[in-house]
Amino acid sequence: MKIRPFNTDHFIGYVSRVAPQYIEIHFPSSGLLKSYNYGGESFNGGLVGEFVIVEDERHGFLGKINEVYILEKERSELSETTFKNDDFQPVGKVELFLSFDHFEPFDVKKGLSVFPQVGSKVYVSSPSFVKNYVEKFGVRKGDENFPTVALGGLLSNPETKVNVSQQALFGRHCAVVGTTGGGKSWTLSRLIGEVKKNNTKAIIIDATGEYEKYSEEVTNIKLGADGKYFHYKKLTTDDLFYLLKPSERTQSPKLLDAVRSLKMVRLSNGKSIRDKKGKEIPIEDGVLKKENKPIRPYHEFYFKNVAEIESNDLNFDIKKLASQVTAECIFQTGRTDNSVFGGRADNDVSNCVPLISRINEIIYRSEFNNVFGFQDDSGDSCITKELDEFFANKDGEIIRIDFSNVKFEFQSREILANAIANYFLIYARNTGFREKPVVLFVDEAHQFLNKSIKDEYFLSRPLEAFDLIAKECRKYGLFLCLSTQIPRDIPTGTLSQMGTFIAHRLINHFDKEAIANACSSANRNSLNFLPILGEGEALMMGVDFPMPLLIKVDKPEIKPESDTPKFKL
Repeated sequence: MKIRPFNTDHFIGYVSRVAPQYIEIHFPSSGLLKSYNYGGESFNGGLVGEFVIVEDERHGFLGKINEVYILEKERSELSETTFKNDDFQPVGKVELFLSFDHFEPFDVKKGLSVFPQVGSKVYVSSPSFVKNYVEKFGVRKGDENFPTVALGGLLSNPETKVNVSQQALFGRHCAVVGTTGGGKSWTLSRLIGEVKKNNTKAIIIDATGEYEKYSEEVTNIKLGADGKYFHYKKLTTDDLFYLLKPSERTQSPKLLDAVRSLKMVRLSNGKSIRDKKGKEIPIEDGVLKKENKPIRPYHEFYFKNVAEIESNDLNFDIKKLASQVTAECIFQTGRTDNSVFGGRADNDVSNCVPLISRINEIIYRSEFNNVFGFQDDSGDSCITKELDEFFANKDGEIIRIDFSNVKFEFQSREILANAIANYFLIYARNTGFREKPVVLFVDEAHQFLNKSIKDEYFLSRPLEAFDLIAKECRKYGLFLCLSTQIPRDIPTGTLSQMGTFIAHRLINHFDKEAIANACSSANRNSLNFLPILGEGEALMMGVDFPMPLLIKVDKPEIKPESDTPKFKL
């Protein structure tokens, strides 16, 4: 059926004022604002939130009514009879979103290069007309067989279902925000279900176990349970520093020297390190003993294997780390002989005692061993094996990583999530996702983003893997979809990289400001709807959406476990 944008049966008024940010409509009669049915579709007249079409001589314009009022001079003449007989002429304020050519109305153009003239006719927009526009968002000419996501219906007309291009939704990253009870988890579950239907690969970082009902539908990895962990040898040196929090001046150099020495122990297969002249540094019980030993063997071995020693991995026996840190507490050279390492430095040992205590506590506590496998040298239960198989599989597949059993002590959740995100980041940088893009869903993102680690002297190190994914990985085929009830806790740089927002009810001023600062100025007026949205209602806006949309999200096939516990008698 051919859709006519300009239909006299839907006429409601004339343009009476044109400004850069909005236009005003003069309604000749308030009777034109009433709701009605036409051709099997529902029209809501001139209600706030309704889409309208403006007919100019050369262009058409699509906008939304944001305000309806009565002029001051007419208010004094109003009476009960006037309202009953619709004998008054209100004025409407309309935000314009886009313009189109009369002959190619669905050739979507972003922005407004022209404006309507005063006196132009205004019509209520057909729901089908809006639906056809939305389906074209983010789709380039020549694109065929592109996947779409069925989110729900227009809030002004729930029967008009909105199918959005998946590329427009996730192609520049996506954020689902909203206060508790607004329907955020419902929406995320809906998105996951639609992505699965489209045979798209996806990863779910499930912070609370809320999406456990997906267990039969996806591959599940429950960290800290069933022997599943992210093995410490897959961590980076930075991750180790996050966990141990060494002080910058005294403990960090010794920890870094200990890491280098333990890598040398591994590379030498536990045998003493010798130079060409036969001088050696012994290795005793897996620890490199440099105290009062010649320096030359160390330097020769180091420069021969510098690439592996300075690599960012932790490929060594971490159970020896505390002993190796103690062994590093020596003077750099002997008192009378610069060719040998010095003896024990008691001040260094004293300064490193807190670090050594943290090493032992973290390595031997069950909470950390369950998620990092410190006591398992084999790494057989490391989740990277399943992740690598997931990456290698070209078919659409979803993998869910459950954090509900990971403890909060020592910021282990944040560090673990950052380490896993860094694993994805490295894989993406190696162009692993270009042939088969992946959507990374992060639920309760405020638990993992904008976090930092402070040492005992309050020097801070940021956990920034997710931030780097947001800034870098769109071109590599790794797309973020963040879900949070506290947008202000997400780094501004990360939020600014979100090309699409699905915003549920937001009441807190600072949360609304965080979204306002991240979205385009063209969408700011629509943010006024956020405090009054009901459950499951959302404002969708983005770079590839020439206009924001108020939608009612449909029920997901698998409902998340997000209900608030109820008091009972």
